[in-house]
Amino acid sequence: MNASLLWVLALLLISIILFIRNKPRMDVVALLMIVALPLTGVLSIEETLAGFSDPSVVLIAALFIVGEGLVRTGIANQLGERLIMHAGNSEARLIMLLMIAVTGLGSVMSSTGVVAIFIPVVLSMADRLSIHPSRLMMPLSFAGLISGMQTLVATPPNMVIHSELVRHGHDGFSFLAFTPIGLTVLVLGIGYMLLARKWLGNDPSCQVQKDPRHRIQDLVREYRLDGRERRLRVKANSILTGQTLNELQLRKQYGINVIAVERQQRFRRSLLSATGSTEVRAGDILLANLVSPTIDLLTSYYELGVEPMITEASYFGDHSRSLGLAEVMLPPDSSLIGKTIQELGFRSHRKLNVIGLRRNREALDGLLVDETLKAGDTLLVAGAWKHIHHLQGYTRDFLVLSLPAEVDQGVPALVKAPHALFSLGVMVTLMVTGVVPNVLAVLIACLLMGAFRCITMDSAYKSIHWQSIILIVGMLPFATALQKTGGIDLVVQLMMGVFGDAGPRMILTTLFVATAVIGLFISNTATAVLMAPVAIASAGVMDASPAPFAMTVALAASAAFMTPVSSPVNTLVLGPGQYRFSDFVRIGAPFTLIVLAATVLLVPILFPF
Repeated sequence: MNASLLWVLALLLISIILFIRNKPRMDVVALLMIVALPLTGVLSIEETLAGFSDPSVVLIAALFIVGEGLVRTGIANQLGERLIMHAGNSEARLIMLLMIAVTGLGSVMSSTGVVAIFIPVVLSMADRLSIHPSRLMMPLSFAGLISGMQTLVATPPNMVIHSELVRHGHDGFSFLAFTPIGLTVLVLGIGYMLLARKWLGNDPSCQVQKDPRHRIQDLVREYRLDGRERRLRVKANSILTGQTLNELQLRKQYGINVIAVERQQRFRRSLLSATGSTEVRAGDILLANLVSPTIDLLTSYYELGVEPMITEASYFGDHSRSLGLAEVMLPPDSSLIGKTIQELGFRSHRKLNVIGLRRNREALDGLLVDETLKAGDTLLVAGAWKHIHHLQGYTRDFLVLSLPAEVDQGVPALVKAPHALFSLGVMVTLMVTGVVPNVLAVLIACLLMGAFRCITMDSAYKSIHWQSIILIVGMLPFATALQKTGGIDLVVQLMMGVFGDAGPRMILTTLFVATAVIGLFISNTATAVLMAPVAIASAGVMDASPAPFAMTVALAASAAFMTPVSSPVNTLVLGPGQYRFSDFVRIGAPFTLIVLAATVLLVPILFPF
């Protein structure tokens, strides 16, 4: 063993120890390794920093942006709502449906991409069900890895090993050759995670903290708006049709303050901000706040030609991802003091509606439009989240006092959902067909989402989880270092020397273990490149079919469950799940043994020696 290899192994051991201690942070450890490897003389600066230009790193960063586009357009939340709808309040059912959905999508596209897309969905589901994210993020990453065991195109190692078989003159694998074993592992994975979840999220320091902020319903109660929400459908013969809200003056004449308008547009209903220039059309549903309870409602509805809709839910709750509330306070030096709410022109200038007023912590009743404002008054305004966010830029005449917790679920580009789906469809199609490399397919999707305004440049940069990117970049040089110093060859020679004369099932076990162990330190694609020739050579020595040996290596390359750095899929969930390095070892190692047992049992049956 040469001195260079000893240096590399020593640095690898140090990094693993620091990962396990979780001090300093993993991305800091990665940066330390980037500095240390060139100092050993094993790698040049160019080789050490090559990870920054690695296509897989660019791919992962771009996938974060695609996921952000799906969040900003509401698609991620809708997917989460569908999962929650079918799961109900059952965490077990949610885990099962989540793993099935992720595995299904990951079987035809990048598992890294699927997990990146699902991370915001899972965080939203965890918040909705008051579940610590760690109880869902580990099942998410496991499902992403299991998806690589489903089809030939599910992960690059499968294609690498298929190509190696063909290059040596053997029959390659069919598209669904992996599926029977992959589905078995999925069933085992679901059962295992239903049991293992009790070991996740039980640390008292990791319990879900209740959000101290107000929620929308708290604001509704504090401003005494309960019972004042109405949905009014505009009939075809209504006198409202064809007129703007400013012309109608519904608040002054009828005590009806229109907050937003639901309107059928093409194939979907959209929620429009209620501004003074908004024109009412037949079939519109007016989301209205009844500011004057003394009005004869039945007479008013009859005169206006609107039909009240019976509903049990609050429209603020139904539309909380696009329609929000905020408290605005008038400071002592505000130029708005002494003006009436009517004179503020919130609807005309800010595209927001004032629906409540509190003075000395007491909510005022009545029409309010002619109420003279005083220093310290707080106004409750309603409208689209993007318009509420704009208020935070004005600090001279009023201050945004508080935003409800639902602001985190705001969907600023809801109307762009079809465009985001189109962009995602283009990405998946390009990945499945292989017309262009995966990294180009994802970059094309990013550009499409930017062109369609599903994302902004600021939101794109903020969406990238830089800690994960630095961690991957810092660990990639170890693959080059181990290959240059002969570390990989040494492991392979030792394995064949010890187990070369054993039976075929023992060789399968050895190949699986060796592939899984090597995969802890280098990418699964690189592991497949190194281990595929070993698998085929082992079959030749034993005068057996290479298919079971090659399949074992392919499955083991996807069985990267044991550490957060053994696969980008694990690295992605490390931060959102608030995991330690030891959490993956504790949960992943037993499941890797389960997958090993299933592989050694099933592979010889489906692919005889």
